[in-house]
Amino acid sequence: MEAAERFVEKDYRDLIQTAHQQLGGPIVLVRDNSNTHLTAGMRRCITESDWLTVYQLPPYAPDLNPVGGIWSVLRRTTTTNCAFVGPDDLITALRRGLRRLQYRHDVLAGCLTGIGCAC
Repeated sequence: MEAAERFVEKDYRDLIQTAHQQLGGPIVLVRDNSNTHLTAGMRRCITESDWLTVYQLPPYAPDLNPVGGIWSVLRRTTTTNCAFVGPDDLITALRRGLRRLQYRHDVLAGCLTGIGCAC
């Protein structure tokens, strides 16, 4: 997405309000810690809407996302200290890293153990 196409605070507020109007009922929103989600305007929108329930995800919760451990390994091995020419270059590096990782059962088991899986 280009910068001009990104959602800003007003876009999120409008989306939530439109969903409420179209669905005609309460909305439950689970949000991450994007700067756009944490603005004063969004906080105001939440407190002023009795039909909106918001659950805030913790800043980093690998136990809620099993893929987080794998991405952590890739960040430390495949993408660290790298400058990518473009998206295709990044995708190629990530595929290479994932290919190497698929043969490292010990590392994969460690990622699953980190989320409480006794595999």
